[in-house]
Amino acid sequence: MQEFVQFFALAIVLLTVIANSLTGWFLLPRLAATHPSQGLFGAWLWVDRESAQYGWMPVAAALLAWEFFVWRKIRKKKTVPKIKNWVSRKILTFVLAAGFAPILPWWLPAGQPPDRTLAALARYPGLPCAVSWGAILLVAVILCVKAETRELLLGKGKVLSVVSVGMLTIFLALTLLGWAFT
Repeated sequence: MQEFVQFFALAIVLLTVIANSLTGWFLLPRLAATHPSQGLFGAWLWVDRESAQYGWMPVAAALLAWEFFVWRKIRKKKTVPKIKNWVSRKILTFVLAAGFAPILPWWLPAGQPPDRTLAALARYPGLPCAVSWGAILLVAVILCVKAETRELLLGKGKVLSVVSVGMLTIFLALTLLGWAFT
């Protein structure tokens, strides 16, 4: 029963994210351009774009904090394979460091990326974001493969279902509010 609740809560989150993405791609740019006096569409579009580009940072930080505070206590009580923990921790740390590297001034000796990497990033501007979200997805899959870590991460499904229904409610409320404005 618990896996059933977790599955449907995650399915609601997925459907909400897909619907919000489609709205952000097809509907919001047109509505923001035709109704510039309404700040709702412009703000919604801005939040969508910024969360798509930088939303992986709080997710990575939350997964690292979860691993440090929750999973560390469980590991002390019994022996578990450390390779999974090591891989997920290193991937998240690498992704966060790569995300914060462009913020550093160029004169700090942090090591500039090679010219080929900069050329690839210039050619494909969405590549760093896609790689970061892909790494977060990989870590989530690694953590959720085992039932014990999945239950520790997602809980019994009650909080997750409240969050997923809340996300869906916010999306539907913004959609109806925007529909009333047009």
